[in-house]
Amino acid sequence: MFYIDPHIHMVSRTTDDYEAMAAAGVRAIIEPAFWQGQPRTEVGAYKDYFSSLVGFERFRAAQFGIRHYCTIGLNSKEANNEPLAEQVMDLLPLFATKEGVVAIGEIGYDDQTATEEKFFRLQLELAKEVDLPVLIHTPHRNKKQGTYRSMDVIEEHGIAPHMVVIDHNNEETYREVLDRGYWCGFTIYPGTKMGNERMVDILRVAGAERVIVDSSADWGKSDPLAVPKTAKLAQERGIPLEQVELACYKNALTAYAQSGQFDEADWLNPQPVDQRTLFQGNSVLRGGQTPRIDDSESANIIR
Repeated sequence: MFYIDPHIHMVSRTTDDYEAMAAAGVRAIIEPAFWQGQPRTEVGAYKDYFSSLVGFERFRAAQFGIRHYCTIGLNSKEANNEPLAEQVMDLLPLFATKEGVVAIGEIGYDDQTATEEKFFRLQLELAKEVDLPVLIHTPHRNKKQGTYRSMDVIEEHGIAPHMVVIDHNNEETYREVLDRGYWCGFTIYPGTKMGNERMVDILRVAGAERVIVDSSADWGKSDPLAVPKTAKLAQERGIPLEQVELACYKNALTAYAQSGQFDEADWLNPQPVDQRTLFQGNSVLRGGQTPRIDDSESANIIR
């Protein structure tokens, strides 16, 4: 079985993670633009960060046999710096139409301030202008209130639910998200948000229609193998294979294919890996390391 991890922050991960993910069957990933732990203070920092998402990180993933896509947006946690956020909004249209960008996101609420809502609404309008899906970050505090409010605002802007992934759901929110027709994402985090066993229990009760499992692995304690591990546990607990495939592969494919940028053929028929390849003069290798060089036959085996 192959997997898609549709929410993982690989700029915070190592090449060992890419190798482990590829070995576990992860074939494609989506990296949402997000807060990196320390607030950015200059618009140039955003420009460089967005450039890395559509540039080097895409290259780095390919050097380990994984197809990399991303979403572009102003994260809600950083939207409260209004003067800087205004400058970032000028940047976003420049990156939203780059190759491999599959959504506007992750956007929404953090502290649920009026400033966050201002930039949430502006980015919803941008998504409409560029005809991209939207990835919603639901808040860690007052999650139910923030999730419901997010959907209300989306509907005020006339965006169809099938174009929106509401992520970071839990037992308190997922029913309403599904009932209102949205894609319902679950972040599998060790000890918080949503664990593997809780996710399996939800699949058993709710089924997998419009359910999307992801890892959101980042610079904190997190697991880049959360999707294949959840799939394995679900099968061990008797969840039908077709339901597991929906939640861990097919639903993400359907949701983000609406961008016109997310094509299964990209990773089912990959180019052979050649780690001698350079990106702007740089390699994923360090001195003395032996490059991986696939021929067409080995690429087929990996596929």
